[in-house]
Amino acid sequence: MSPTGFPFPFREDSYRYSANVEPARTPVDTGAGRWGATILDIDRYYRAELVERERILAADPARCTVLPHMAGACWDALLTVLHELAAQDPATFTLDELGGGRFAWSNRLLGTTQVFTDGDDASVPGGPLRFLCSQVQDDVVLLDQREGALWVDAGLVTFAADWSLRFDVGMRFLEVHGPVPRVHTEGVIARAERFLMRLQPGQEYRRTNWTMSVDRRLDQSTETYPLWGPDRRLVAGVPDDELARRLHLRVEVQHLIRLGESGALLFLIRTHLAPLAEIAAVPAWRVRLGRVLSELPDDIADYKGLTRFRDRAAGFLLGSAA
Repeated sequence: MSPTGFPFPFREDSYRYSANVEPARTPVDTGAGRWGATILDIDRYYRAELVERERILAADPARCTVLPHMAGACWDALLTVLHELAAQDPATFTLDELGGGRFAWSNRLLGTTQVFTDGDDASVPGGPLRFLCSQVQDDVVLLDQREGALWVDAGLVTFAADWSLRFDVGMRFLEVHGPVPRVHTEGVIARAERFLMRLQPGQEYRRTNWTMSVDRRLDQSTETYPLWGPDRRLVAGVPDDELARRLHLRVEVQHLIRLGESGALLFLIRTHLAPLAEIAAVPAWRVRLGRVLSELPDDIADYKGLTRFRDRAAGFLLGSAA
């Protein structure tokens, strides 16, 4: 992604967990440009990330898991997102209603067309959720609302940041966030759940989340920890130029949408990566991220897996600003 569109997430020189929810489609100006005017972001990594997703799914089909009662929500999500793509960029994407619940989808970027029938899983390759995630770079999670709570009951997640959809499916929203420091004692997650449960059909919000990654590795799921975990230790000792190239700020833009037909909550999770060298090239970002890392409480840094290299990263950024 060009720095001009990168969703730099920090608006202050410090960071604490919060819901940080705001209306979707609201542009945000940063030190390098602007982001956030649309729900979906199709960028230069589009083809490569979809190829990577298919590779991950072929190796681990459980990255797509749908509990039986969520079948209708998956179709609701598919049609909602395809309509959004077509409205956002009609020269590239079209969704035509053919009558009788039949639709014709065209994606000119991929050179593909698909005719399907709403509710007929066999009419789209892999079913509605799998087909949806073959068209967008976002991971998708669907929450059911029942018994006065939200439940993670379906999803397709190939680009997780140190969590596992396989483990979380069927859990309450509050349980999923159990390991996160401070958020329960400070009531952050309980307030977030109450807010989400009040959303009305068609309402759209977004939030950001962030961590840091070594190299441009999108798949940092718990299942693949042996492949990426050791790099956190190794990168702490590399020279500055290698650190700046390999260490990335990882930002998730999460859109939260109440679906109209099923009533489920749709989470779209789009992951963006920018190396420290790119961050350091934008003066406002360089100083702010350096200060955030320097001030970050130890328990949050440890939970995010930053402890081994955050001092090096902060020193590099603030040293570059001198």
